[in-house]
Amino acid sequence: MIALQPIHTEHALYLFVEKLLHSAFPPDERRDDEQQRVNTDRNDKFRCLLIRDFDKPVGLLTYWDFTDFVYVEHFAIDEDLRGGGLGAQAMRMFLKEIDRPVVLEVEMPHTKRDMTRRRIAFYRRQGFSLRRMTYRQPPYREGDRWLPMKIMSTGSAKKWLPMTETVRDTIYREVYGV
Repeated sequence: MIALQPIHTEHALYLFVEKLLHSAFPPDERRDDEQQRVNTDRNDKFRCLLIRDFDKPVGLLTYWDFTDFVYVEHFAIDEDLRGGGLGAQAMRMFLKEIDRPVVLEVEMPHTKRDMTRRRIAFYRRQGFSLRRMTYRQPPYREGDRWLPMKIMSTGSAKKWLPMTETVRDTIYREVYGV
């Protein structure tokens, strides 16, 4: 049975979350450990969830809780457990708890068989839509580059259009500090 458990850095399984962030995301797609820990423990807009299957840790989901939308920053299932439906169960459970549009970034697909296409298809099955907007992920640290990304969100296009700039500007300011 899947459960989403809010945790902080003093939790015994926080090290699992940190290790999974390192294995699932390259350095330019995640912040430094110290800043991640500060957000986890002290930022009232930031939430870190441990995904458990019964008592076994299987994944993580971090998100930012803003007034008009929720931004999922990182979502990952342990590599050895991917493809078994745990991610879909966890995302469905998360979306049931949220009463606003949910937004996330996805990498730009490069080839027809690219893993990114599979990721986009996964999010589409969970109710997300790829949004037509120019978007680049700001760097997490000085000296890193801006990354071309796509935005996906829940909700209708009609509701999305008026929010486009607000969402981008809020993510840039609150998450990346630019």
